[in-house]
Amino acid sequence: MTRRRFHTGFAWLATLLFCLPIYLALVNAFKDQRQILANPAAPPAPFTLGNLARALQRPDLLVQAGLINSVVVTAASVIVLIPLSSAVSFYISERSPRIRAALLAMFALGLMVPPQVVLLPIVGLLQSVGLQHTYTGLVLSNVGGGYLSFAVFVYVGFLRGVPREVIEAARVDGASDLRVWWRVVFPMVRPATATVAIFLGLWVWNDFLNPLFILGPLKGQTITTGVYLSVGTYSTDYGQLFGIMFLAAIIPVVGYLVSQREFIHGLMSGASK
Repeated sequence: MTRRRFHTGFAWLATLLFCLPIYLALVNAFKDQRQILANPAAPPAPFTLGNLARALQRPDLLVQAGLINSVVVTAASVIVLIPLSSAVSFYISERSPRIRAALLAMFALGLMVPPQVVLLPIVGLLQSVGLQHTYTGLVLSNVGGGYLSFAVFVYVGFLRGVPREVIEAARVDGASDLRVWWRVVFPMVRPATATVAIFLGLWVWNDFLNPLFILGPLKGQTITTGVYLSVGTYSTDYGQLFGIMFLAAIIPVVGYLVSQREFIHGLMSGASK
């Protein structure tokens, strides 16, 4: 009984520590500068929407431009990554066990190597092909590396549960491998697609180093680099800063709420395999 209480107390403590930054960001988004400096953990009293208004009324349109850029980059990256990783995973699942293990080991390298290690070589490669400071270069950098590797591993795990009889029946009917993947396999791994889309969408949305180094300040910024640019050198308007952070979190939260059913289904399906 004592051990169970200890585990329960530790779980509650870990949950509170995890929720504390979210709580601070939420309450401080609706407090003025004086309230934030006096007691950051106190609830907003009085409640104010001035931080959000001032963030949206910035003359440089940091929030509007950052949100649009983040939506475009995230959507383009996920739209390319999902069919590419799904097709690659189907190809891997159709190979012999030895070849499958070798290919998965190769993709595992994308998860083992930290993104910061390959950032400068990627920037140099994009510069050599004329894609530095372009959104196309940023999307292509997102397609490679750990994002693709993660998606491949998720899809390969789900493809193990796809009945072989369905694939063989489609081939007997004369369907090519491409048609089998698109018309048979891809619809059957929809929970995996939702899981991959949510994880990759959040990672690309929250990415800071790639937009900072690849786009640069002259081209524009995503919302994450916009938050960084809103921090002053000598003084910071914390109310406006928390307001920008609140606006930056709205789209990912709404996206998760819309697709949470498929996401939970995907996690439960993956846990049962």
